Amino acid sequence: MIPLSMPDLSGNEAAYLQECIQSTYVSSVGPFVYRFERMVATAAGAPHAVATSSGTSGLHVALVAAGVQPGDLVIVPSLTFIASANAVSYCGAQPWLMDIDPKTWNLDPVLLEEILAEECQWCDDRLIRKATNQRVAAIMPVHILGTPADMDAIVPLARRYGLPVVADGAAALGSSYRGRKVGDLGADLTVFSFNGNKTVTCGGGGAVVGCEERLQRIRHLSTTARLGDAYDHDMIGFNYRLTNIQAAVGCAQLERLDQFVQKKQTIRAYYREAFASLATVGPFPNPDDSQSAAWFSGIVLPNTASASAEELKNYLRQQGIDARPFWKPLHLQKPYRHAPATRQTVSEGVWDRIMVLPCSTTITDLELDHAVASVRRGCQQMAVS
Repeated sequence: MIPLSMPDLSGNEAAYLQECIQSTYVSSVGPFVYRFERMVATAAGAPHAVATSSGTSGLHVALVAAGVQPGDLVIVPSLTFIASANAVSYCGAQPWLMDIDPKTWNLDPVLLEEILAEECQWCDDRLIRKATNQRVAAIMPVHILGTPADMDAIVPLARRYGLPVVADGAAALGSSYRGRKVGDLGADLTVFSFNGNKTVTCGGGGAVVGCEERLQRIRHLSTTARLGDAYDHDMIGFNYRLTNIQAAVGCAQLERLDQFVQKKQTIRAYYREAFASLATVGPFPNPDDSQSAAWFSGIVLPNTASASAEELKNYLRQQGIDARPFWKPLHLQKPYRHAPATRQTVSEGVWDRIMVLPCSTTITDLELDHAVASVRRGCQQMAVS
């Protein structure tokens, strides 16, 4: 089976892990943690970073640091991995689910502006959603699949309404938008994931980048809000720090970030060109103003396809290709079916037509050729093209 997205651990990972073992620094205090944070900040174009135990924990502590409280609303695009909304729920808040831009699959800034103007009002220096009288506490754009959201539209809108921006950049490290790195796009905080299938992995882990003032609070909260060396704690904190062992793997991975991202972009371009002649099969978004990290790549099946993504997936697996359908939008997920949501014309029209194809950084040209040929045969047999 050609895997969907496997890590490449052929660099300095083993040597750095051995160094951890010999030093006995294996927990959340160790030199690789601090080296990892510096490397993430540099790669993101941000001044500072705090390493966390996962991308989800990073989102959670970032939202807490941004002032999100129980009962609040946080604006989130509906087409994203469920962890984005779960982090909001961990705060006791509720996601307000917005539709996406058809050209990028990211939060639609035009719709966002319309909703804020028509459905919100100021009440005692608080922005309130009129229908439920809930405070709107933050905006969480998601840089989906490593393609940056339209931050030059979203950030000024957030500033106009006094809303902090906590960006979910889980797969976006190595991307850029209008010549700026993803950690330098105006968000108050940006969160990355280093899960096992990400372009750069620690096996698990995350990081938050942003200004030093907010990151000091995040560092404090993520280390159980402990004061000094004694067991004194001044608030309810979290055990959310990355371990030195995980950071050692992450440092070795980050040494090859540019190489990995370039391979991901090459795969994205290869699929785009290979399927260009299938008139009714579309590519993944490729905005002109962004350089996507291209975490996942694949195709978009037509509205009129007689075969679903599930059927094509089953056919491809028979050919030894691990292909998968995409995320179901949050407003269709059981935990969030009753969350406030805008109309979802775009997300509902595209999500079940997305097919993710193999895109490991270790994939060979022969494997790519086999994947393309198999997709073509599958589409022809099922009358997709």
